[in-house]
Amino acid sequence: MSNSFANFSDDFFLNIDLHTALPLPQGRETVLQYCEAVQKQFPGMSDFYQRETGAYVLEGDRNATTYRWMELETRRLSSGHFNPEELQEAYDQHAWVLDRSKYFLGISHLDVESLDLVYGFNLDYHGNRDAIVCDALLSGSRMASLLTETESVALNFEPTMIIALDRDCSMQARLAIETRNSSYQVRTGNYEDEPISIYFTIRGYPRPDERFDLAKALHSEIQAGEDLITRLVIPQIIRPIASAISAQ
Repeated sequence: MSNSFANFSDDFFLNIDLHTALPLPQGRETVLQYCEAVQKQFPGMSDFYQRETGAYVLEGDRNATTYRWMELETRRLSSGHFNPEELQEAYDQHAWVLDRSKYFLGISHLDVESLDLVYGFNLDYHGNRDAIVCDALLSGSRMASLLTETESVALNFEPTMIIALDRDCSMQARLAIETRNSSYQVRTGNYEDEPISIYFTIRGYPRPDERFDLAKALHSEIQAGEDLITRLVIPQIIRPIASAISAQ
């Protein structure tokens, strides 16, 4: 499976976040054994360290075009692949990390609060990123009149939307856009080299009447994510913003 999603952005990343009800093991031996197993499976992940927050990180070379990473926090296990050449490479990594977490970290279906699958798209733009997103997504709408009729400048436009994908809301999708602008940048015209990030997250919650199977949940989220991104997110969100950038 080729990474066709990468064709629509300057950078693409695919992450998972497993949220737990109970604290994850933080003991030296357990953490090292798990990270050693991850590194053995993915040799490029050679940089191991602990953040000031206490989170443990194992990652590849962040200066490279593509790299993998994993982070173990008190109640969250995260795995990510930045600019994967193939989507399946990232999916396989996440499936492996989740599967081994049961054995090394003792994660049980009783312990799962939610599982997130995050598709991320970065679009480079040097300028008022709020204005470019606002123009791409709101042009001609009623909300756009706040700008057109007052001759104002967009200062903070980072829309977020969450939808339920089933009747009991056990699977949800969240669209979030991050512009990284500030009033100082807009006022002075000195814009930092930061991208516009579009995050599309599929989140699965445990259902009261069934065990939460990590492998099955990930598979379902992949199906939902790829369908919605292909049909809606790329043509209705990402392409319009990319076109607005190109027109500048």
